[in-house]
Amino acid sequence: MKLRLSITILLLISLCINLIPCNAQENKGKINQKGHSSDSELSKRKETPEPVIYPDFKNQIGETVRVMFQDSRDTYWFGTHSGTFKLVNDSLIRIRDIKSKTGGGVIVRAIKEDGNGKIWFGHTDGISYLDGDTIINLYESDGLISNDVWDLTPDSKGNIWVGTIKGVSKYDGKNFTHFELPEGEIDTTLGLSSKTMIHNIMEDSKGRIWFSTNAGIFIKDTNSLKSISTKDGLKTNFVGKVIETQKGEFMICASKGLYLYKDSSLTDVSSELIEEPKGTSNIIETLNRDMWFNCGRSIYHISNNKRTEHRISKGNYGPLAYQIYKDRRERVWFVGWGGAFRFEKGSIVNITKDGPW
Repeated sequence: MKLRLSITILLLISLCINLIPCNAQENKGKINQKGHSSDSELSKRKETPEPVIYPDFKNQIGETVRVMFQDSRDTYWFGTHSGTFKLVNDSLIRIRDIKSKTGGGVIVRAIKEDGNGKIWFGHTDGISYLDGDTIINLYESDGLISNDVWDLTPDSKGNIWVGTIKGVSKYDGKNFTHFELPEGEIDTTLGLSSKTMIHNIMEDSKGRIWFSTNAGIFIKDTNSLKSISTKDGLKTNFVGKVIETQKGEFMICASKGLYLYKDSSLTDVSSELIEEPKGTSNIIETLNRDMWFNCGRSIYHISNNKRTEHRISKGNYGPLAYQIYKDRRERVWFVGWGGAFRFEKGSIVNITKDGPW
């Protein structure tokens, strides 16, 4: 029962991912590298129960690490439920100026870098970006469709696509516009869901934008919008994430199964890769074309057509990962409920505030 509850919680977080032109008002603040206490607002927005993997969180990066990112300067960033951090000289520095409209703390769910080297953050009260040493915060009052942001991605044309609980906004550096998508359904099994929920946004190698939603997948080309849904073979329209492989194929994580999309053809590969039908929420491909994905706290590695399940220790499942991440050194990370972990020499190692980095 506890395992089923953990899987449900994971899917809640991982999958619970009009034209409005305006002049975005920039809300600026210098980065303060001094620590500060946790904000009460974060506890009100808490999205998970108490972790069970490591009950002592004194040395963890965070009780819950929602997302991590390594930028082009090799700086690591961590978005947690109790603040945003960057790694400087093997020490974690809190970035306090990523904040809500009222000045409170936020939970960062997405971190990306644009073509100009700006670091973007999507969180529970809008979006923010780092310009030099200055954090600029943007909210609904600046034209964003919703402050409840679940994902964002810069595209190759200089736009920032923002996925929220109320749909999609596109930011061109000056104005927000709303990009309308067909509505889906509310997932009544989850605590947070909407007909317009956007879980993930991805630009592929051809410049097409892929939206993972509660109505399936939508693919935006220059002058067209294509959909992939249950009518095409998905067992559910609740899609959490899509990645493009090095072969130019696409892997699709959904609340029911894992799918391969190749040459406009959809194949359910769940039975080949998973012992029993489950939902999947994260997947990455490494440089040697290995695949890592998870189903709840079950973490799987596919290498040379062989599947291996990895656990923290014998009898102990892997971390409840909200993100599986590959860094620039091809190291595989798992961050989420319980802190940050990394795969090292066949084992899953806990990465604390003190590393090992």
